[in-house]
Amino acid sequence: MKHARILLGYLLLSTTLLQPISAQTKLPQSTSPNVVLIFMDDMGYGDPESYGGYPYHTPNLNKLAASGMRFTNFYAAQAVCSASRAALLTGCYPNRVGISGALMPWSTVALNPKEETIASMLKQRGYKTGMIGKWHLGAKAPYLPTSYGFDEYLGLPYSNDMWPVGYDGKPVTDTADKKYKYPTLQLLEGFNPVMPINNLEDQAKLTTLYTERAVQFISNNKNKPFFLYLAHSMPHVPIAVSSKYKNKSGAGLFGDLMMEIDWSIGEVMKALDKNGITKNTLIIFTSDNGPWLTFGNHAGSSGGLREGKGSAWDGGVKVPCIMSFPGVIAPGTVCNNLAATMDVLPTIATLTKSKLPVNKIDGINILSLLKQEPQANPRDHFVYYYDNNSLKAIRQGKWKLVFPHQSQTYKATDMGKDGFPGKYASVAVPMALYDLSTDPGETLDVAKHNPSVVASLTSLADTYRQALGDDLTKQSGAEKRPSAVIK
Repeated sequence: MKHARILLGYLLLSTTLLQPISAQTKLPQSTSPNVVLIFMDDMGYGDPESYGGYPYHTPNLNKLAASGMRFTNFYAAQAVCSASRAALLTGCYPNRVGISGALMPWSTVALNPKEETIASMLKQRGYKTGMIGKWHLGAKAPYLPTSYGFDEYLGLPYSNDMWPVGYDGKPVTDTADKKYKYPTLQLLEGFNPVMPINNLEDQAKLTTLYTERAVQFISNNKNKPFFLYLAHSMPHVPIAVSSKYKNKSGAGLFGDLMMEIDWSIGEVMKALDKNGITKNTLIIFTSDNGPWLTFGNHAGSSGGLREGKGSAWDGGVKVPCIMSFPGVIAPGTVCNNLAATMDVLPTIATLTKSKLPVNKIDGINILSLLKQEPQANPRDHFVYYYDNNSLKAIRQGKWKLVFPHQSQTYKATDMGKDGFPGKYASVAVPMALYDLSTDPGETLDVAKHNPSVVASLTSLADTYRQALGDDLTKQSGAEKRPSAVIK
């Protein structure tokens, strides 16, 4: 019966895909649609059921995909927390705005408040703006969300594993343990701590707390245009679930968590329906990077892509993405074109008739993809930066050229289990060219058969080295802007 339901779903999906472009509807009359942006942490390309997630079920995400568009070539800017979030909110490659890696609680840099964000852009259009969840672009006031265009904020200032608690869930007392120096993890309201996160039981409350606040925000602002940025702290480790879903999936703690995350998405969708605003709301669901595979059964799935979080391989940066907007996006559609998180800001700007940031951005309006316009292909290429500022690869169309570099790898190590990480390893990566249309796992080097492609992509990469720099070729870049300095 399960296989029959899956087959029926694909038949319905195929029917939708075969509809002629002329059947697609036009933009709604409202120029002030609501925007709900749901950003997961470390959710892999293969984690949602509509992307092959198994054996747990995600019916609400399935419903969201059935109501809108599922992307198969959607990329986060980098495979790490802070850099990825900076790109999403500013529409820029993170190195353009001076952000790299994952900022520590004691980091002396933050996203520059002079950078315009989706929130500050929409606030100028009269939107009510709220953020819930993980920030990770500055650890203390004033470098928290309400300084970047958000009217209100409830969440964690950084990753939920940045706390003085061991992998066993117990407080760290050994001063030699690297976790000992972390301050107490605090849930913040605006700039103010409102609840310490001291143990796994506290972690288990987060998904529900975030969801309840999201529903409240929607209800409070149903009569005005709003932007809700819901940035869940999980499935980033440590993972934990409430009693509602503990031991319910039959697929271990990670499966339980996927069920609870799916419940959260469902509650947001119900709140939009209850308040009669679904038809005027764009929902975007995606992830900051791929799965942190070293955590084994507490990590997700890359869906067969190479490697995961912490690398420039597609398992690290290709992420699930679903967008739904009645009247603009036809239900049950699939987009195979290249797109990225930087494209969210300019696309929202077009839909809401907002002014783009004054400073240069890297995002591209992908509304033509959402509307399935003939021959639409707004994003021609994507560059893979990692570490501090190393240009490790570039993709154009189906081709991905990888430049020589050192990379983290999961292949040479044993995976962790039950919340404990495995060991890390590093490997030298040679130059190689991959045809992602036939080899999405990046296993077959076809460079010697395609020298003109290698030359063309190398030349294109050089333009980014000149603009944004490249540590691998020791270029500083002429177009980078500074981050904020925390004193």
